[in-house]
Amino acid sequence: MTIADEVRAPIVRAMRSCPVEVSIAVLGGAWKMTIVKYLLDEPLRYGELRRKVGEVTPRVLTRQLRELEQDGIVHRHAFAEVPPRVEYSLTPTGEALRGFVTELNRWGAEYIEGLAGPRRVDPSPVAGATG
Repeated sequence: MTIADEVRAPIVRAMRSCPVEVSIAVLGGAWKMTIVKYLLDEPLRYGELRRKVGEVTPRVLTRQLRELEQDGIVHRHAFAEVPPRVEYSLTPTGEALRGFVTELNRWGAEYIEGLAGPRRVDPSPVAGATG
């Protein structure tokens, strides 16, 4: 069995480029970083995770969780109970994202804060503009 048999095609393609592209292929999907952020705090059931993530459709959340599981970031544990209960947690590889996610969260909060502040206007004229 080769790496290509175990790894999703977008990641295999990214491996031909550079490690940054691999990171984006693994983590760049819709809601993936938000999913990881909430799983850093504690394991969560599907419904709990959906409420925390926000305006994500069940289809998209399920697809993103499956990809994260396939890529070794998230662990899915199905309990042998009736009714069935499934819990998601981070693997050690997923846990290794803690510093990265924390920094992205900090940067995003600062960016939002900057958007709320006074907007700077570029005094230089726009090429080709008349007025």
